[in-house]
Amino acid sequence: MAKGEGVEQYSNASLLNKTVNSDGIELARKRERGTLSICNKLCYAVGGAPYQITGCALGFFLQIYLLDVAQLDPFYASIILFVGRAWDAVTDPTVGFLVSRSPWTRFGRMLPWIILSTPLAVVCYFLIWYVPPFEDGKVIWYLVFYCLFQTLQTCFHVPYSSLTMFITSDQKERDSATAYRMTIEVLGTVIGTAIQGQIVGMANAPCVPVLNGVPAELGGNASSVLLSQPESNSSIPGISLDDTKNAYMIASGIICGIYILCAIVLFFGVREKKESCRPRSEPMSFFQGMKLVMGHGPYAKLVMGFLFTSLAFMLLEGNFALFCSSTLGFRDDFQNILLVIMLSATLAIPFWQWFLTRFGKKSAVYFGTSSVVPFMIMVVCVKSSLIVTYIVAFAAGVGVAAAFLLPWSMLPDVVDDFQVANPDSVGHEAIFYSFYVFFTKFASGVSLGVSTLSLDFAGYITRGCSQPAEVDLTLRLLVSAAPIALILVGLLIFRSYPIDEERRQGNRKLLQELRDQEAESESDSTELANMA
Repeated sequence: MAKGEGVEQYSNASLLNKTVNSDGIELARKRERGTLSICNKLCYAVGGAPYQITGCALGFFLQIYLLDVAQLDPFYASIILFVGRAWDAVTDPTVGFLVSRSPWTRFGRMLPWIILSTPLAVVCYFLIWYVPPFEDGKVIWYLVFYCLFQTLQTCFHVPYSSLTMFITSDQKERDSATAYRMTIEVLGTVIGTAIQGQIVGMANAPCVPVLNGVPAELGGNASSVLLSQPESNSSIPGISLDDTKNAYMIASGIICGIYILCAIVLFFGVREKKESCRPRSEPMSFFQGMKLVMGHGPYAKLVMGFLFTSLAFMLLEGNFALFCSSTLGFRDDFQNILLVIMLSATLAIPFWQWFLTRFGKKSAVYFGTSSVVPFMIMVVCVKSSLIVTYIVAFAAGVGVAAAFLLPWSMLPDVVDDFQVANPDSVGHEAIFYSFYVFFTKFASGVSLGVSTLSLDFAGYITRGCSQPAEVDLTLRLLVSAAPIALILVGLLIFRSYPIDEERRQGNRKLLQELRDQEAESESDSTELANMA
């Protein structure tokens, strides 16, 4: 859509119909309706933590858990990761359509989905980290509970992300609330990394010595063999695999408690505002929804751009724990390295919020996403050093912060742009958000499945103190070369993204005028009804 296209649809009408309120009371009320208190923003932001806490724990640790703790074959682990993420992707637009058709309740339209899905979600999440006492059905166990959790979490996250459009109609307030949300979400990744990483790290089972490319059996004099391994590959003496299993369960139990607490804070701390008084459009099918949202040029370009950049960070996230423990040899320190990345990302969120306000969101995409590239190169080129790895991890967290903040800050802009261009098509906010999540999750499923399968082909040794050279090369490609290529493709797509600051501000003014007219019309109708 050309710059300003669709803008003229309301400009003349709004200027002719705009009325002057002599006492200014009604205008003050309108401004009041769009203002959010700091408490409202914090309660809204807390609701985003469960998705990131569980997502971070699963993203960083599920692969290594399935391979080294549940001791699944890498081929089956890749199937679980791919099918689980692919199923998760399919459920997003499905839940988005169901949410868009949900009736309005006294609690709102989004909040009931969030609170009802929470208890079942935490049960399924806990069972993901439980190793069943049987072997034959272990793959089915993880596949079922992983898919169930992803479905229930979607019932939480799609309504929550769509809630951005219903807590206020003011664009600046939405941007501010999004910044609060991203800060808490990145803090959630720190919490998830700290809880999962530190608890599991204290009960890290010893690795299996590898002799001539074949893992030795842990029996007889295995303890003396283990203690003779290099320090970088050692673990805490006396720790068994059962201790590691229990540590994963303890960590998941704590995360489940935090999940429930955050849902309660969101439910009682946020008031969902009813959408426009205009009637919502008729519900549409899956393919109609895809045609609707992907037919809007700015949305399609935004989604495709972030699809590639998000995929890059997902590859890095899914394989970095294995890279640190297997390739770099920091088996007992990888959880601390991950924690440094997330702490750095948390500290960088306010900086990127200031940057996008000062220089524009499109510029923030270029600088923020590309800032991580030099450090991806450094981590595989510089000789293995724990100090260098910590420095690289801290710097990489700055780029991770931009990857967290920018998509959710820019999605409301394309929804507003769509509303300006299509004034009669309303009530589809959940579809826009759910399709974005659909594409990114499906891509992440493909990336995790392919990367785990690649490790299988390279000859990955479960719990091995050392890995074949082919595995080391594969991990270097998965955390450096592949993500860098994906980031470059994403940035090329963003060159054609059309919503700059001028167009964004124009859309904001037009939509505000339209909302003012609707509010005045609704007020006039109420007064006439009272007089009658």
